[in-house]
Amino acid sequence: MDALRRTAEAWLAAGRPAVLVEVSAAQGSVPRGAGTRMLVAAADAPDGGLAGTIGGGHLELKAIAQARERLARGDTAPASVHVPLGPALGQCCGGAVTLAFAPLDAAALVRWPRAAPWFHLQLYGAGHVGRAIVQALAPLPLRIDWIDEREDEFARHAAPVAGAAELRRVCVDAVEAEVRLAPPGAAYLVLTHEHDLDLRITEAILRRGDFAYLGLIGSKTKRARFVHRFEARGVDPAAIDRLTCPIGVPGIAGQEPEVIALAVAAQLLQRCAPGRR
Repeated sequence: MDALRRTAEAWLAAGRPAVLVEVSAAQGSVPRGAGTRMLVAAADAPDGGLAGTIGGGHLELKAIAQARERLARGDTAPASVHVPLGPALGQCCGGAVTLAFAPLDAAALVRWPRAAPWFHLQLYGAGHVGRAIVQALAPLPLRIDWIDEREDEFARHAAPVAGAAELRRVCVDAVEAEVRLAPPGAAYLVLTHEHDLDLRITEAILRRGDFAYLGLIGSKTKRARFVHRFEARGVDPAAIDRLTCPIGVPGIAGQEPEVIALAVAAQLLQRCAPGRR
């Protein structure tokens, strides 16, 4: 993820000696796939000298130990180790991985591709639930337009949201006009402070019709009332059928913003990033 890459950039800029451990190849059942990376530095640091993960367990412990041995020796030569997880480590995974060890240097960053966003999300509403959802999604490589007409709501939450998401705060008067600026196949979440505003935004998205996901906060009763209005206005019934309201993975109880956020984040990943499940 780009968050780990940014950590690598910071460590390199600070002159911190470290080893980049990468799963360069994977076969069969393995904890993490090819391209997964972690950073290993000396253990005598507040952060423990670790960032990222290649899957945890015995494999990761052995990799950390080997990386720190390389640091202690001053070994900067790239190396590769093939590890059959069952025979070598006694792990129940039946696969095998190849781990690449290399010093964290400028060349390593050049070889490290930037992650493409999993999907583009337009999130309407900067209230408690909107902020909780942004925080839940922040560690993921997403492109998020966070939109609200109330500048004071963004001012109340001025602290940056840490993570890999490419987050853009948008404060405009006619927020529904932002719908036309989203790319085809975008995801949308509508959870503003006014039902009429929810209605206008949702209708604009339905009329586009090219959404991967459209979630509207509210109850089944709210959905029924909105659907009745959309039908009266001639909105495509096939688009209306794809409207998700209530939002979130079913079966998760609780009205706390953080609980709703987790249920919604899980639903977004199910609908918009199926390869990541």
